[in-house]
Amino acid sequence: MINPPSFHLFKKDLSGIEIPERFTFPFCYTPHPLSIIASEELQHYINHQQDWSHNFGLGDNIGQQVIGKMFGVLVVRDENGMLGYLCAFSGKLAGKNDHPHFVPPVFDMLTKDSFFLQEETVINALNSRINDLEQNTIGSHLRDSLQQLNTQAVQEVTALKNKLKNQKVDRKQQRAKAADILTPAEYQHFEADLIKQSLRDKHILSVLQTKWATRISEAQHQVDQYVSKLNDLKNERKARSAALQNRLFEQYVFLNGTGETKNIRNIFWEFNQSVPPAGAGECAAPKLLHYAFSHRLTPIAMAEFWWGDSPTSEIRQHQNYYPACKGKCEPILTHMLKGMMIEDNPLLALPVQQSELSVVYEDDDMAVMDKPAELLSVPGITIEDSVYSRIKILFPHAEGPLIVHRLDMSTSGLLLIAKTKQAHKVLQQQFIDHTIEKRYIAVLDGQIEPNEGIIDLPLRVDLDDRPRQVVCYQYGKRALTKFKILERTKGKTRILFYPITGRTHQLRVHAAHRLGLNTPIVGDDLYGKKAHRLHLHAAYISFLHPTNKSQMSFDLPAPF
Repeated sequence: MINPPSFHLFKKDLSGIEIPERFTFPFCYTPHPLSIIASEELQHYINHQQDWSHNFGLGDNIGQQVIGKMFGVLVVRDENGMLGYLCAFSGKLAGKNDHPHFVPPVFDMLTKDSFFLQEETVINALNSRINDLEQNTIGSHLRDSLQQLNTQAVQEVTALKNKLKNQKVDRKQQRAKAADILTPAEYQHFEADLIKQSLRDKHILSVLQTKWATRISEAQHQVDQYVSKLNDLKNERKARSAALQNRLFEQYVFLNGTGETKNIRNIFWEFNQSVPPAGAGECAAPKLLHYAFSHRLTPIAMAEFWWGDSPTSEIRQHQNYYPACKGKCEPILTHMLKGMMIEDNPLLALPVQQSELSVVYEDDDMAVMDKPAELLSVPGITIEDSVYSRIKILFPHAEGPLIVHRLDMSTSGLLLIAKTKQAHKVLQQQFIDHTIEKRYIAVLDGQIEPNEGIIDLPLRVDLDDRPRQVVCYQYGKRALTKFKILERTKGKTRILFYPITGRTHQLRVHAAHRLGLNTPIVGDDLYGKKAHRLHLHAAYISFLHPTNKSQMSFDLPAPF
């Protein structure tokens, strides 16, 4: 049987490399040697191919938009038992979905005259009309004119009311004087004239109010017409976009190893009753597995790596390996890997079950603990073992929430525990008021130039790939970190971090992000490269005792 065109034989001798018994757990893995070899051969191809041109931000194609890219390799065995590998990229490459050397997309929306391109033309025309309306000065002119009319109307009506009020006071005074000097018949005639003046004033006010109400109503109608036209276009765009997205969902049909097929909409709904996010189905991993199953190739191992400059918000290091994203890929891969023997999820392992949670200090109100790396601060969804669960055993009479603040699972060091509700309240308030001083020691996977400084990068959770954090100036919460270099040696940097705020993964992102120090912490499996542990340690903490208000300070040397 002839293998499909996207099947590549290994160029390197594979003698002595054992075939894995179970397939890669895609959401947390150490690349298998076969996956590494396949990745290196793909990277060689990327560097030397002449089939396409794409600016990865590595010094080529100056002047073009820089777009780094996630690539994937899938080691497979054909029906004759021969080993090879498949290659894929996420999204588009050089403006196209399909290129030689790579598996094709599950559905190519960019083929000539496709329904997607036709509808995209219509939606782009709507976008252009909406943009023209929003950028046009007519809208702002109409609103300004309406505002000016309202202001002018209030001024004129108010001025007339004040004038008529004064005239009313004057008539009242005239009545008082006339009652003393006029006969009853004369007064009756005089009073009738004053009534006519009063009625005339009311008429004048009514005419003025009607005039302005008419003018304002006409101006408001023009504004409403403008807004209605803009909203109609936006609603049409929204409806067309939703219909197009639903039609696309129906085209993305994924095959798994059991021969079962499902479209992406059904996959996501059955997984967690959700709607697929934009771009779901375009990632490398689903494309690789779908192609393998479609051509009777047996998946052996998989890996994905980033090639090029990092995106503005996310943290991606050139040539680093990364797991499949949860938001877009977990539902699809759960369907596709059904029936396969998969490696255990390493996140469910308990590597520190025997590690001791040491007590650094303890009294009746509080305790300071030495948390080992890889121990959760509080129980997770699948892991019960944590500082909290152990504290419940260690201090059975303690009450309240116990945990005052948290350390990342991979971070070691000093952690405060409150043994009473009142102590918890007082200590937590110190964190809220930023009066607690904290210092972390870290080792960066490279050497950086500045000796000290402040990093100011707002953070929010990556909605498509929790628990990763991204830099986001629109929705992120402000995050501030002071730093000071201790030493530079052997290509590494030993550094002190002083977190001013306490955002999730703050120190890790501020270290790794290109707008921060652009150098990840050693052993950071989320934002850098995995090692035997994350080299981040909560080394110092200073605070006021929750009861006697004495200054408490603790220093704990880093274990690395």
